Amino acid sequence: MPKTVLIIEDDNEINSMLRTLLRTNGFQAISAFSGTEGVLVHGENVDLILLDLMLPGRSGDEIIGELKAKKNVPVIVMSAIVDTSKKVDLFSLGADDYITKPFDNDELIARITARLRTQAPGVKPAAKMLTYKAISLDPDSFIATCNDIELDLSKHEFLLLQLLVKNHNRTCTKSMIYDTVWDYENSADDNTLNVHISKLRKKLKECDPDTDYIETVWGIGYRLKK
Repeated sequence: MPKTVLIIEDDNEINSMLRTLLRTNGFQAISAFSGTEGVLVHGENVDLILLDLMLPGRSGDEIIGELKAKKNVPVIVMSAIVDTSKKVDLFSLGADDYITKPFDNDELIARITARLRTQAPGVKPAAKMLTYKAISLDPDSFIATCNDIELDLSKHEFLLLQLLVKNHNRTCTKSMIYDTVWDYENSADDNTLNVHISKLRKKLKECDPDTDYIETVWGIGYRLKK
């Protein structure tokens, strides 16, 4: 039986394009044109939601929790916003994926298919805990601990530590860090990165005084010490 996708998008042309794209690829599509309408339309027949952020009345980020509470299905946010901290906020609110406008149609269909394949309706899988020595990170709750002590991290500090832990067997280049943690925001530069690394080192040292976790690879980037 074809899966049903709820499109919550106020732009008529984009909404119509998405309906056609979905139906061409074997999905059923339902359209809503505001946040309030999206919540009302969402129901047991919906398997996945495509959610625009800039909606009339109630914005997309305002209704994610309500949509999830009504029926917990994958929510893919569609937006032109590239600010990493904003994306982190959306994931903490319950979004399952994010695609930046303008997007490639094939990529969108691939993301929808992947979400429907790996996630049973009504069940949100927990993200895998990340660990390295005494460090543990929960990507779902954005909580990091060291020696079982919770670290007080900013969003960028958490994303930076997460990147280092995920890639503990390799060096994270500055370019890789800027792309992943700051998404090439204009505010990101060597000084910004150095400050964040310094703060991370200090916070980790406070929890685990006998261990140095982060080392500098001069001229290249940073990595976790083996």
